[in-house]
Amino acid sequence: MDAPPFIVALTADFYDSAGAVKYRDIGLSEFSGHSHIKHRVFTDHRREIEPDQIGDAHGIIVLTPTVTAKSLSNAENLLVVSRFGVGYDSVDVKACTAADVLVTITAGAVDHSVAEATIGWMLSLTHNMRVKDRLVRTGQWDERSKHMGAELRDRTLGVIGLGGIARKIIDLLRPFGMNQPLACDPFITAEAASSLGVRLVSLEQLLEQADFVSLHCPLTEKTRGLIGANELRRMKSDAYLLNTARGGIVDETALYEALTEHRIAGAALDCFEKEPVTTPHRFADLDNVILAPHSIAWTHELFRDIGRAACRVMIDLSLGNRPRSVLNPEVFEHPKFPEKWRRAHR
Repeated sequence: MDAPPFIVALTADFYDSAGAVKYRDIGLSEFSGHSHIKHRVFTDHRREIEPDQIGDAHGIIVLTPTVTAKSLSNAENLLVVSRFGVGYDSVDVKACTAADVLVTITAGAVDHSVAEATIGWMLSLTHNMRVKDRLVRTGQWDERSKHMGAELRDRTLGVIGLGGIARKIIDLLRPFGMNQPLACDPFITAEAASSLGVRLVSLEQLLEQADFVSLHCPLTEKTRGLIGANELRRMKSDAYLLNTARGGIVDETALYEALTEHRIAGAALDCFEKEPVTTPHRFADLDNVILAPHSIAWTHELFRDIGRAACRVMIDLSLGNRPRSVLNPEVFEHPKFPEKWRRAHR
């Protein structure tokens, strides 16, 4: 008798109200040749996944909804929650672990796109691109001499978190003639950093020496509010803060004050303490800030690569193989998980 299908559910926010996929490619072609995998889409979008949406799914691929203990209260068949990206603060990992559910992220799939976007921001900020664009649009051509830019050459990048994204940024920046980059990361040794051409320093040293402070750490209880008033005071007056990680890592009130008082040169923000931002944000009136709606790195290539990685998680589990980038691998050793997995894979 043929094995039952392996059911994969996608959250509804991948699709529009007419049921058409919003994005050019979310990697579903990876399922080609795997006829035992069947995928479906949640019928409606809810900010928190609810038990009735999961149903008989063995795996769910999650774009924006949160996953809580309540979400998993009746998920008898569920093996995995796969986050479409690398951030996982929207998933209660402890609750998933308690429910014998794996949590995966798509490590590596986001590196190039986020790195490219970060470097684009660095160039935009130092060359005053936003201001210069406005000068032409408002007929203030003769004001251009008041807005001289600066190059990346001979300046110093400091990354908080030396994971895949930060490493790709450092790699792509090599032709720009910058100084040796700095990194602050409690999980990296000085020797490992040195092998990458990076100098490992304390947070205080990084803030005091870097011309660009770029955040690439997850949002956890330890990193929440990591960049506050005291940290911003340590930054150089001509330095920039870039946040493509999570909004809660930065104290927005402290940052707003630092920017309005010109204690730092500027900032680029892709994420905010409260999202979505549906009314004009207070940062919007500042010329020394670039803003994006948590999508600065969104490209067709990014969604394709993330989707492929998430789909490969499902394929691996459906074939009885351990997938990559599991956040809670201890679930494999839970007494109930092997039987649940055995029922689901070929």
